[in-house]
Amino acid sequence: KVNDLFEGQLSDDDKLQFVNTLKAKMLENTALQQQAKSNAEQQFQNSPDLRPAMLDAIIDAGEAQASMSTQAINSATLREALLDILLGPGRLYAELRRQESSNRLGDQL
Repeated sequence: KVNDLFEGQLSDDDKLQFVNTLKAKMLENTALQQQAKSNAEQQFQNSPDLRPAMLDAIIDAGEAQASMSTQAINSATLREALLDILLGPGRLYAELRRQESSNRLGDQL
C-alpha cells in the first residue's frame, strides 16, 4: 500500500522509512497519547487533532532529516563516525554480501 503513495525515484525502503518516521514522531505527541488513552479507536481516528499532528510530524521529520544531512555533509568527523556505525553495529558489509548472495540465487532460479 505504501509503495503506491509516492512518485519519483524512491526505493521501497525510502517509503517505508518515511512512514515509520512519521509514526515515531506522532507517538511523541502528548495530545495524541492522551486521546488514544481516553478514546475508542474510531473516536481517535476522527480526532480533529490527528491530521494536524500528522502534518506537524511530516514537517518535523523533514527538518530533522535536512539538519542531519547538512551536518553530515559539512563534517568529515561526523561522516567517519557514521561510517563506523554502518560498518560496525549497522553490519553494512554483511548485509551487502547477503544481498549479493540472494541476487545470485534468484538469477539461478
